[in-house]
Amino acid sequence: MMKKRILVTGATGFLGSHLIKRLLREGQEVVILKRSFSDISRIAREMKQLKAYNLDEISNVAQVFQEQHIDVVIHTATCYGRNRETVQQVFETNIVFPLSLLETATFFNTDTFFNTDTILSKYLNWYALSKKQFSEIGKQFAHVGKIKYIDVVLEHMYGEGDSNSKFIPFLLKSLQDNVPELKLTAGEQKRDFIYVEDVIDAYWKIMIQQDNAEPYQRYEVGTGKPIRIKDLALQAKKILDSKTQLNFGAIPYREGEIMESKADIFKLKDLGWSPSIDIETGMLKMVEFMKDC
Repeated sequence: MMKKRILVTGATGFLGSHLIKRLLREGQEVVILKRSFSDISRIAREMKQLKAYNLDEISNVAQVFQEQHIDVVIHTATCYGRNRETVQQVFETNIVFPLSLLETATFFNTDTFFNTDTILSKYLNWYALSKKQFSEIGKQFAHVGKIKYIDVVLEHMYGEGDSNSKFIPFLLKSLQDNVPELKLTAGEQKRDFIYVEDVIDAYWKIMIQQDNAEPYQRYEVGTGKPIRIKDLALQAKKILDSKTQLNFGAIPYREGEIMESKADIFKLKDLGWSPSIDIETGMLKMVEFMKDC
């Protein structure tokens, strides 16, 4: 692929940080949007290789596009609503901000806009609803010929450097610490866990095949092979040889619990992509990373 200038949002986060490292390795020019107070520890080594704009220090996002042509936008920034954010705050982050970015990119003739979407049902929570609503907006932009819009719909991503508030990092840390008891649901629900480097590889495979591509594209990213939460937890306990008691059924399923989630990866396989890291290997990689921290 020819060298492109790529604008990444959420670059200091888990997904964004892994993504910019891959883009730089591939010889791409990377521009990022962040806040002046963002924790840049995940990308500290890469900061000299990219151009950064602080959203709280520029007049508007148009400044970024005015100062250089942006070929591709990859939007990974999101608000899950886990830190007591209001519904308005969730919607401002997940709809208002990316809409401003999308409209600006369209005005300045950016070729492609990647949106990071969720596999979750829009009826689950405000986060999922906001993500689905923005996807509908992006689809409309594509249909009227404004820009190529790509929805990258993620299953349950995990990997080194993720927040301990996520299930797999939380599980591994608890087992590593040998907490006396870990209260869990019955664990019969199945989830499709996808290792972060496989996710990054999917973005790259999609990006390099955009010549003559359709204006709107949607790709589900997962392994296509879900695992029971109970089996996952037992496997993690075995890996760590943990003394923690796993108390399955101690807490109820959440309201509207999805009992099976699985990605349809047929379209990605057509691009030559397939997941390379199984769940056991991925957790072993995380355990080794945790030992070094």
